[in-house]
Amino acid sequence: MADYRDTALGDTTDYPSHYDAGLLYPIARQRGRDELAIQSAALPFAGFDLWTAYELSWLQPNGLPQVAIAEFTVPADSPNIIESKSLKLYLNSLNQHCINDEYELQLLLERDFSAAAGACVSVDLYRLEEFAAFKPINEPHGICLDQQNIVIDSYQRNDLTIDAAAGESVTELLYSHLLRTNCPVTDQPDWATLYIAYTGPKIDRESLLRYLVSYRSHQDFHEQCVEAITLDLLKYCQPQQLTVTARYTRRGGIDINPQRSVGPAIQHNYRQVRQ
Repeated sequence: MADYRDTALGDTTDYPSHYDAGLLYPIARQRGRDELAIQSAALPFAGFDLWTAYELSWLQPNGLPQVAIAEFTVPADSPNIIESKSLKLYLNSLNQHCINDEYELQLLLERDFSAAAGACVSVDLYRLEEFAAFKPINEPHGICLDQQNIVIDSYQRNDLTIDAAAGESVTELLYSHLLRTNCPVTDQPDWATLYIAYTGPKIDRESLLRYLVSYRSHQDFHEQCVEAITLDLLKYCQPQQLTVTARYTRRGGIDINPQRSVGPAIQHNYRQVRQ
């Protein structure tokens, strides 16, 4: 696991009372990708990280507070990810900040997040009633892995392989609600539903579930966990098309949903029930 002890991550911090874009804390993606032998200049996948911020508030010119939900789409080829607590602190710095309208707020968020990520980040703002309409809670039509009656005895990511059937090609969506990983800074648990849409040799579901559960004690950021899973699926199963999406539950009013694809991506425009 990459070592982040040389950063300010995990330090005690005060919540700001004034707007401060400098609160956003970038972390170089390459630090985690070095562990996976990935070079950012030649990524073996495409994708993005979809951040949802549920605790966004600011002041109108007349002093009346406003609230909204923001979605940040960060390209997977951006040099940096943003540490999630720093985003919470940054968003809280807007609580007493006067902004003329939502368009001005959108431009402000895009400018600050893009500067920290080192790439163009898009922001969509939703009023609460809009978010419920445009982002309904739903489940895709797929196969859940979680009710298999199998023995599990490994809870740390290791050299478990994922088996695939030679010669039998399928197109299917598999998912599990049992993915748990851990923050590399605080060791707090992070819970997610993982979706695997693919075309290629049929993946053995028992070995896949054992592999996913082996992340239960693994420490890494959300984005890097999804990249590790994507690389292992490519290595062991050799699909022609693959999309891996993790829908993590929110922590600190923010959820992070990385998606990585090889070939045309299969978009998941829904929220999972725990979100």
